[in-house]
Amino acid sequence: MTFGSRLAEAVGARGRLCAGIDPHAALLRDWDLPDSVEGLERFAMTAVEALGPVCAVLKPQSAFFERHGARGIAVLERVVRGCREQGALVLLDVKRGDIGSTVQAYADAYLDPASPLAADAVTASPFLGLGSLDPLVATASAHDAGVFVLALTSNPEGRAVQHARTADGRSVAAEILAGLASRNASGGENGSLGAVVGATVELPADVTAATLDIGGPLLVPGVGAQGGTLADVRRVFGPAAGRVLPSSSREILRTGPDPAALRAAARRTAETFAALG
Repeated sequence: MTFGSRLAEAVGARGRLCAGIDPHAALLRDWDLPDSVEGLERFAMTAVEALGPVCAVLKPQSAFFERHGARGIAVLERVVRGCREQGALVLLDVKRGDIGSTVQAYADAYLDPASPLAADAVTASPFLGLGSLDPLVATASAHDAGVFVLALTSNPEGRAVQHARTADGRSVAAEILAGLASRNASGGENGSLGAVVGATVELPADVTAATLDIGGPLLVPGVGAQGGTLADVRRVFGPAAGRVLPSSSREILRTGPDPAALRAAARRTAETFAALG
C-alpha cells in the first residue's frame, strides 16, 4: 500500500491525530527526569508505549534526540521501531532540504527500509526549490513512504519567504502547493505527498481552500498549546479540512508521565477533530 492509503486507513481506524514526541529539556523537567540520555529514553519510550496503541501517527522530533549525540540517535532508532510495534505510522520530523547526492543521502537514511532510522514519512524543507527534493520524493515513492513539505508555517519569520512573489506573480507558498498537487495527481485519491500548513496561519491572497487541496494530507501543527482550534482549521482549510492531520505535541505531553493521562489527552484531541470527517 502507498503511504497515502496507509494513512487513510490509520485515520479511519484510530482518528485524525498526529501526536508529537518532543523530548525537550523543559518537558523532561516537567516529568521529573534528568536532561540526559537516560531521561530522554524514559520520556520517549513512555510516550511510545502510551500513545502508540491509540494514535494514527506519531511524530518524533529528531533534533531533541540529536542533541544527545550518538546515544540519542540510538534512542530514536528504538522509538521508530517501538512506534511501529504499537501499530502507529511514524512521521520523522527532520525538515531536511538539500540538493543532489546530499538530499539522496537523507532519503536513504530516513526512507530506505534498510536503514535503522527508516520511517513511514518525513518532513522536508523546499526552500532550495521544490525540485531539489525530487530524489527524496522518488525514494519515498519507491518504498511506499511519504513526504510532508513545508508550505505555510505559523512562525512570524516564515511570512517573508512563504508570502514572497515569484517571477510569475504567485506566492512561494502557492508554487509549493501547486507543485505538490501536480506530483500527487497520478497517485489517486490519497496522495503520499503532504504539505505542512499551520493551524493559525494567514494565507496569501492566492492560497484558497481549493489551493490547499493538494490531493494528499495536510499536516497541521499549532493545535492545542499553540492556540489552534477546530474553528481555526475549518476557517483556514474549508472544504479541504477533510485532508487535515492535526498535530499536537506539548499539550498532550504535558499530561505525562502517567501513561493513562497521555492516552486520555490524545483521545480527547482526536475526538475534537473527528468532526472534520
